[in-house]
Amino acid sequence: MASYALPFEKPVIELENKMKELRTFSQNQNIDVSLEIERMEKKIAETRLKIFENLTPWQKVLVARHPLRPYTNDYIREIFTDFVELHGDRIHADDRAIIGGFAHLNGQKVMVIGTQKGRDTKSNLECNFGCAYPEGYRKALRLMKLAAKFNVPIVTLIDTPGAFPGIESEKRHIAEAIAVNLREMFTFPVPIVVTVIGEGGSGGALGIGVGDRVLVLQYAYYSVISPEGCAAILWKNRSFADKAAAALKLTSSDLLEGGLADEIVPEPLGGAHSNPKAMASTLADCISRHLQELKTLPPQVLLEQRYQKFRVMGVYGEENATSPKAE
Repeated sequence: MASYALPFEKPVIELENKMKELRTFSQNQNIDVSLEIERMEKKIAETRLKIFENLTPWQKVLVARHPLRPYTNDYIREIFTDFVELHGDRIHADDRAIIGGFAHLNGQKVMVIGTQKGRDTKSNLECNFGCAYPEGYRKALRLMKLAAKFNVPIVTLIDTPGAFPGIESEKRHIAEAIAVNLREMFTFPVPIVVTVIGEGGSGGALGIGVGDRVLVLQYAYYSVISPEGCAAILWKNRSFADKAAAALKLTSSDLLEGGLADEIVPEPLGGAHSNPKAMASTLADCISRHLQELKTLPPQVLLEQRYQKFRVMGVYGEENATSPKAE
């Protein structure tokens, strides 16, 4: 796939193009411009840092959707070994929007399950643009039950705009499939580590999102609805998506502050797509650390802590609140 730049990266792209021209000029004219190139490289790094330190919520959404961002399959190839993919829900079909199977992570046997997007038209059609059908969630549930049976920890990777909302999903009971997953994930007596690696959209994300630890990549987002969908409802216009993104509090820092995430996994400067190998290494270490911590807990403690973790989500209070005066 060709390189792809986000709108707010234009200043960096312009500087990089100028540096390429300078290198070409140096080679063609046999002139030493190493000092100028060094200064320009420094300026590029400073410009990129300034941009990514001041991203708006909407710009972070755009980074989470970057077409070159690593997907579940990329992380499986990079940080998991001995991966054996398991297929089908034993009811209807094998949904390619959710993949999973047994693997090893730093020597620890795990069941890895994740939502998968495509890189081009063919692969996007195959995995339905990362939007799973009911059979995808039933496949995930089957694999999680298998992991629980053999006392294997579960690792889930979330990157979906949401479950598929079409008539086919309704016919095969998408709401029921997700609801059953939510219920059952509270009962598995094995460690579950969830990571939002890109988009975390609505129930489609939550269908594999109940765990003992919820991690979120620095520029990933997790939300009850997409910014465009929220804008269409509240402002009757999808062009207000930037305002909706800010109002939804969907960024990693918002999630951590609100108690919806346990840790932010730092990304390389420029996003995970700028250095996929470094991102994979950081993610592998983070997941492994949490798995090691969770392995020390007895099953009953694990289940109780998981229940309490989600039980208190959404609870908030207002400071200096006063009761209405009696008439």
